Amino acid sequence: MTDRVKQILSWYRSESPGVQANLYRFLMAGRLAGTGKLVMLPVDQGFEHGPVRSFAPNPAGFDPRYHVQLAIDAGCSAYAAPLGFIEAGAADYAGQIPLILKVNSHDLLYTNSEAPLPAVTASVDDALRLGCGAIGFTIYPASGARTEMYEELREMAAEAKSVGLAVVVWSYPRGGELSKDGETAVDVSAYAAQIAAQLGAHIIKVKPPVHAPWDGKSAEALEKAGMKVDTLTDRVKVVIQGAFGGRRIVIFSGGEAKSVDEVLEENRRCAAGGSFGTIMGRNSFQRPHDDAVKLLNDVMDIHKAGPAPGAVRD
Repeated sequence: MTDRVKQILSWYRSESPGVQANLYRFLMAGRLAGTGKLVMLPVDQGFEHGPVRSFAPNPAGFDPRYHVQLAIDAGCSAYAAPLGFIEAGAADYAGQIPLILKVNSHDLLYTNSEAPLPAVTASVDDALRLGCGAIGFTIYPASGARTEMYEELREMAAEAKSVGLAVVVWSYPRGGELSKDGETAVDVSAYAAQIAAQLGAHIIKVKPPVHAPWDGKSAEALEKAGMKVDTLTDRVKVVIQGAFGGRRIVIFSGGEAKSVDEVLEENRRCAAGGSFGTIMGRNSFQRPHDDAVKLLNDVMDIHKAGPAPGAVRD
C-alpha cells in the first residue's frame, strides 16, 4: 500500500474492513495503481441511450465482452455496467479487473423532464454473486422524484456496506426548475457532490462544472470567500471542496463524444483542479480498440502527473 492510498483510506475509517478492502482494490488496480487516481470505463449507455446510438459508431461494442477486455487492455481502475453486461462478462473475466454493478438505470423511451426517476434494475445480491467490488447508483438532484431516489440510495448503500461493498454514486442534477446550463454550474455540481457524500457515497461521479454559479447567493458566497470560478480548473477545485473538503473521492464524467484534443484538454484542466480522475465511456469505447486504449492511457498519464487531490490535512 502506498502512502497516498493509506491516506485516502483513512478518510473512510467508519467503514468495515470489507468496504476498505474493496476501495483498496480500486485504488491499486491498473496503470494508476497506488497513485490515488482512478480512470474507470463505464458502459451503461446501452440502457441509458440505446444500443444504436451507443455502439453503432464502433460495432464491436454491441458485444458486452468487448468492453471488459478494453478496460483490461487499457489498464483501467474498474469497469462499471448494468446487470446484463456484467453477467455477460463476469465469468470470462473473473478477478481480472474490479467490477461495479450499476443497480439503477434510466432509459430515453419515456422522459419526464420535471421528475426523471431511474428504475432499480439490480440488487446487492447480484453484485455479490457476480464478484463486484461496488454498486453504482444514479441520483438526479433537482428532480421532482429526488426524495425517492435519495431514500432508495440510502437503503441500498446501507445494504451494500453491510456486506463489504463500496458505493459509487452518479450525481447528475436535472429536472425541476434547473436550467440546462444549471445542471453543470459550479455551485450545483458542488451541491451534487455534497449530497452524494451525505448519502454515504465512497466514490462520487459528477459532470465537469463548465458553467458559472447558477444561484445568486452561491455566487456572492464564492466571491466573498475569494474562491475563483473563472476557469474549469478553478471550478473543479470548488467541487472537490464540496465533497467534505476533499475527503471523498470525486471523479468527473467524460460526457458526450469529443475530439481527442478536447478530451485531453478537459482532463488536463480537471487534473490541475485536483480531480481524483475520470470515468469515461463514449469517448473511449466508440473509438476503435487501439485508439481507445491509447486515449485512455494518455488520460491516465495526465491524471498521474497532476497534483494530489483532496484534503491537505488528515
